[in-house]
Amino acid sequence: MGDAPTSSTRLERIATRQRGQKWKNPPLRIEMSECINCDACLRHCPPQFGAIFNHGIDVIIVPELCSGCDKCLDPCPVNCIYPDPDWSPSPEDWWQEPLGRGDRYARS
Repeated sequence: MGDAPTSSTRLERIATRQRGQKWKNPPLRIEMSECINCDACLRHCPPQFGAIFNHGIDVIIVPELCSGCDKCLDPCPVNCIYPDPDWSPSPEDWWQEPLGRGDRYARS
């Protein structure tokens, strides 16, 4: 039990801004040039991850919160969500969304 913390809860991942260490799949990303802003992905992201947000006119996936579970893929009517194995840390302004006013996952 001497292992390093795995940032297992959403609140811990938000605080540390780190992905779960045991997640095997890369995070996903939304190609906004293809997205129709239907929010189907947002409605299907499991609350324990809570990675998808409306950010201004864009829909974003915060990679540090995305487990790559793929639950958002099938509901997307335009297939604009892709694996992002070469992801970069989220821009600072994206971190205003988790636990912010519009965080629909915050109760979880």
